[in-house]
Amino acid sequence: QVRLVESGGGSVQTGDSLRITCTASGRTDRYFMGWFRQAPGKEREFVAAIAAADSRTYYPPPREGRFIISKDNAQNTLYLQMNRLRPEDTAVYYCAARQNELEAFTPQDYHYWGQGTQVTVSS
Repeated sequence: QVRLVESGGGSVQTGDSLRITCTASGRTDRYFMGWFRQAPGKEREFVAAIAAADSRTYYPPPREGRFIISKDNAQNTLYLQMNRLRPEDTAVYYCAARQNELEAFTPQDYHYWGQGTQVTVSS
């Protein structure tokens, strides 16, 4: 069991950058972890993921390069750096972890979730 707590969300303007953080109660080098987001009326969608051991990163296509996932295993912390934000990025952002190290990119494959942090981008 691992507890995940997101922080760092807020309200920003179009073009701004924001970094959100997920603090895990367990070792982040033992879980395949990801970021998802959910806008009102929409399904939860995959944003980025990072492997447990080698920190290989994964993003959905098309790869725009605006979002960057990273982690600090010493601090058991996961990050999502978001650049050049747009109003369509407005959503609740969730940190998630699988109970093993296998790759997965759909919400149903993740076992642990944080409470989410709201990111609002205004034009």
